[in-house]
Amino acid sequence: MALRACGFVIFRRLAQQPPPDNIEFLLLQTSDGEHDWTPPKGHVDPGEDDFTTALRETQEEAGLGKDHLCMVDGFLQRLHYQVRGKDKEVLYWLAELRDPNTQVVLSDEHQDYRWARLEEACKLAKKQDLQDTLTAAQQYLETQGKQ
Repeated sequence: MALRACGFVIFRRLAQQPPPDNIEFLLLQTSDGEHDWTPPKGHVDPGEDDFTTALRETQEEAGLGKDHLCMVDGFLQRLHYQVRGKDKEVLYWLAELRDPNTQVVLSDEHQDYRWARLEEACKLAKKQDLQDTLTAAQQYLETQGKQ
């Protein structure tokens, strides 16, 4: 059976910047392994649905609960890759931080976090599928704002 993880691509809009330069994405740097930068995410617990996992993991890893976030309808990215020879699927929803000044509170699973515009976020993310996900989120937000 494939490993499954769920999380949110979280963004904030900066009031002092014009669109699309006002969008920053939240990336967390893992404490172990290769110190990867990713959005908050984690494994699905038995009996837990995917969306609940995304909410729980975001609360645990970044200290951001449902009340801090505004879900963006219509965006869901599925990533597929291998970890130690096992298939893994990661689902990411898109959510905006309601108050751009809300503090991120890291768990011990992460050693740092950063708010970054798309170009910097893609450099930090390194993995192509995650870069594609961040780019898709940016494009979705830009086109959604024009509807």
